[in-house]
Amino acid sequence: MKQFLAHLTYLVRDYDEAIHFFTNAMQFELLEDTPLDEKKRWVLVRPRGGQTALLLAKADSPEQAAAIGNQTGGRVFLFLHTDDFWRDYRYMKSQGVQFMEDPRQEVYGTVAVFSDLYGNKWDLLQPQS
Repeated sequence: MKQFLAHLTYLVRDYDEAIHFFTNAMQFELLEDTPLDEKKRWVLVRPRGGQTALLLAKADSPEQAAAIGNQTGGRVFLFLHTDDFWRDYRYMKSQGVQFMEDPRQEVYGTVAVFSDLYGNKWDLLQPQS
């Protein structure tokens, strides 16, 4: 049996601002941007070389809008692994990504928490080899 997570739903205010953030500030690739109707689009982005994609879903109710930026109740939401922490850290900072702490060395690797354009918390992590 083979299983894997293909997509994770990620709530956004606006498709285009989210695409811009992910493809520029985080250097993700845009896999698909297909209109479904007048309001909805099927938008997939993922880290270059990654397998799991984020399905950017525009909030369409007050309950969904309230969850933008707080999809995990204030905990770290996603863990972005990299093969070169300092390259990605410096690039993301140059693009205005807000890191919530200084990078630190842990037993599992080099890590720093950052927030995305909506305030969701992420770990940028280079695992120990």
